[in-house]
Amino acid sequence: MKRHLLRTCLLGSLALLLGTTATAQSAPWPNKTVKFVNSFPPGGPSDILARSVGDVLQKRFNQPFVVENKPGAAGNVGADWVAKSAGDGLTLLWGIDTTHTINPHIYAKLPYQQNELKPLVILSSSGLLLGVHPSTGIRNAKDFLNAARSQTLNFSSGGNGSPGHLWVNMANIGAATRLVHVPYRGNSPAVLAVVSGEVQGGTLATPGMLPHVKADKITPLAVTSATRSRLAPEVPTMAELGLPDLQTEVHYVVMAPASTPEPLMQSMAAAIVKALKTPALQTRLNQLDMAYLGLTGAPAAQRLSRLYDQYGRVIRATGMKVD
Repeated sequence: MKRHLLRTCLLGSLALLLGTTATAQSAPWPNKTVKFVNSFPPGGPSDILARSVGDVLQKRFNQPFVVENKPGAAGNVGADWVAKSAGDGLTLLWGIDTTHTINPHIYAKLPYQQNELKPLVILSSSGLLLGVHPSTGIRNAKDFLNAARSQTLNFSSGGNGSPGHLWVNMANIGAATRLVHVPYRGNSPAVLAVVSGEVQGGTLATPGMLPHVKADKITPLAVTSATRSRLAPEVPTMAELGLPDLQTEVHYVVMAPASTPEPLMQSMAAAIVKALKTPALQTRLNQLDMAYLGLTGAPAAQRLSRLYDQYGRVIRATGMKVD
């Protein structure tokens, strides 16, 4: 009798445990507030994209999606925060590929391990715009090369390890320029440094530069994308100027803690990609001069791996490091 009672209790406990586990695994996403941690300051392309996608998802799921900016150390601060978060889909990293493709090569030690994060979605890509302050007297790429080879020019970037930082090193090696890298805490302050004349120029995200180009506060010289910008079709590409080695693009990514279950990863990725395909988000991508990618799963991981190898070769050639 006692043995039968014990067996009944054990079976009951097991059923309760399995039921609880099944409920947890089948719980809808999101079931509470989702935090998008943007690893750069407010106002930059990744911040705008995070808020735009969050607005669409909030209306769809009737749950809050909030953006929290945690800039610093070229995205390492935000990346570390998310890497140490629970893999429950409630804390996701929004930023650019450099936390996984450039920073591991230039920082002696990262606060997080690369395997603590995994790609959820590669949202889009965009080129950079090479622009200078009008007071430099530089009006085209030929002027720029002549000036940058005969004297030092201070060039701002969104921080150590940012695409602009990489581009300065690419130019110094590939075009024999004498550019001096000046890091700022994000794309927005780096652009304002060009506008104010605090630096002579910068190679920065196109959307942040264009309002000042249109106001004649920045002189545009070239874009680093493979094709001309839809927002500034009159500006030539690096390849058109005979500088194909200075071509580069930024990838905008969403990362999740590595402990996030794969079924949850798939659900979140599908929701974000669906949001990106709405007319409102497609318009926003065009306004940000971004090309839609929507890569998830293995293709996303493979793209980041390829960029990691590609940038690693450039960084080793230039000796680019951060103390």
